[in-house]
Amino acid sequence: MKEYYKYKRDIIVDTTSRKMLPIVLAFGLYTMIGSKGAGGGFQGGCIVAAAYILHALVFGFIEGRRKMPESWNTFFMSFGLYLYCGCGLLSIFASLLVAEFLNYSAFWPITQLVGPHEARAVQIEFIIEVGIGVTVFASFVSMFYDLAWKDEEED
Repeated sequence: MKEYYKYKRDIIVDTTSRKMLPIVLAFGLYTMIGSKGAGGGFQGGCIVAAAYILHALVFGFIEGRRKMPESWNTFFMSFGLYLYCGCGLLSIFASLLVAEFLNYSAFWPITQLVGPHEARAVQIEFIIEVGIGVTVFASFVSMFYDLAWKDEEED
């Protein structure tokens, strides 16, 4: 394996990134599920991926891969997609095959309890946006490692 870090690590960069990572992660999660309504999943996933990529750049690719192996990355990519598609399919099956894909108002178990508008907000805010955010996060981390280790595969 090639030596990626030929220079001595800087204590200022290490300390600053250690202090910034929790703040950036919290902001990414807030962006993902903090808004009222649709939107924010892609942006939140990008912010969380940027925090992870910052960690991998500062502390090394091997340390970053140790924190999140490729198997976890594959799981997160699949899990986010299952959340998104599962919510759409759940709407179809809950309406007894009458509603369209991602027809939130047709999800009758929740709509009977809280009403159609609140049920739509819960599904979009928490299930759909988290699914999109997790998928985007895992995709960007996978692209980062594909580009970072490209020269090693060519040798």
